[in-house]
Amino acid sequence: MLVVDDDESLRHMLDVLLEREGYAPTSVGSADAALAELALRPYDFVLSDLRMPGLSGIELVDAIHARDIDTTVILMSAFGSAEVALEAMKHGAYDYVHKPFRTDEIVLVLKKAEERLRLQRENLSLRQALAERKHKHKDTGALSRLVGDSAKMAELGRTIRKVAEHKTTVLVTGESGTGKELVARALHDASPRKDGPFVAVNCGAIPEPLLESELFGHKKGAFTDASRDKHGLFMEASGGTLFLDEIGEMPIGPQVRLLRVLQEQQVRPVGSNEDETVDVRVVAATTRDLAADVKEGRFREDLFYRLNVIHLEIPPLRDRREDLVRLVEHFLARSNAKLGRKIRSVAPDAMKMLSAYPWPGNIRELENTIERSVVLCDGDVLTAEGLPERLLQNRDAVREVLSSGELSIKKTVRLIEEELIRRALEATQGNRTNAAKKLEISHRALLYKMKEYGVYGPGGQRKSEKIDDEG
Repeated sequence: MLVVDDDESLRHMLDVLLEREGYAPTSVGSADAALAELALRPYDFVLSDLRMPGLSGIELVDAIHARDIDTTVILMSAFGSAEVALEAMKHGAYDYVHKPFRTDEIVLVLKKAEERLRLQRENLSLRQALAERKHKHKDTGALSRLVGDSAKMAELGRTIRKVAEHKTTVLVTGESGTGKELVARALHDASPRKDGPFVAVNCGAIPEPLLESELFGHKKGAFTDASRDKHGLFMEASGGTLFLDEIGEMPIGPQVRLLRVLQEQQVRPVGSNEDETVDVRVVAATTRDLAADVKEGRFREDLFYRLNVIHLEIPPLRDRREDLVRLVEHFLARSNAKLGRKIRSVAPDAMKMLSAYPWPGNIRELENTIERSVVLCDGDVLTAEGLPERLLQNRDAVREVLSSGELSIKKTVRLIEEELIRRALEATQGNRTNAAKKLEISHRALLYKMKEYGVYGPGGQRKSEKIDDEG
């Protein structure tokens, strides 16, 4: 939110109001300063005065449109009339607010503008999805489900398109929950093999005695329970793609046979003396550092190089935060369809918490969080109260109290002191001497404040020991 007004006191009042409502405001005193700010970074909304020194609010709207800046402009003025409001709309302003305005009045206008923006983005997303469906490009399947416009995801998409055309073996790496199987499916669906089978197997979920039988098949009588011939997954995937997930968990024994299959494109079922030819594109994935496993003897070096012909690394969610809003909207729509709910949007304060959280479980954790919140949501807007406790604990307590309009220096200083003490103790793993040095106070003063605020260890957790005046 960009606030533009030459009245400094009004800018300050709007900053406090907007922060309390969950927005992230930036304030400037003129239209020229607003244009300079808009050139630096994108803003969802511009809330501007109509009459200012220099360019007027309407001239600011014209300049924004001339520069093709994608933002929603709301004008405000104490000299309003129906004619002025109509003129503002003609020039492209979304709405017009008369000064002085009530708090609930400006909030209502902003909520309407926010809903309009959400609908515009949803409409754009649907039109893009429709265009992708109609497009004749070969990557229309899972590639379109790799949600995100960040530079890293765009580069990943370009590489997938290039690699998909060839039968080359691909190794996909990334943290747990980043979407490695989605990437494998994208490679399959964008390839000439898209009409063939896509077979996925988790190499870490099958016991070693059964793994070779599952992958390569077996003959009747090959072992006690082999009552009939069985095709392995390589044969089932022939003509298509075999996805070997968690390849780093595969025992050394099956690794030898897998290497031969990759080199010869032939499998020998357990208990057979004859090879069978297969036509399979192999995509492997792992969360492990296979190069380190090779050095430590846990993974065959020749197999590693045979798998790692093309390496695709999926970025963790914390490194592609610009994709988070689209991902939230995507999972919100999916959860609505799955659960029969009609949650129309995410409240700004909830979105702020979702954006601030580090997401150690990546996309999978985000999807599960949104689904859980949709289940527990009472209304049609997903609020912060419906988010898991781990996200609520991530709140910035100091920023919240400042944005609440609190004016008591005593209360605010106490909160800041308590928060800094908690952070210092966490940073020093509970070492109070080092924490006192970081806080630049005496060890004794720290002990008194810890006792006063009820802080008993790293991150504020209570310990069984009692802190007395001597520490």
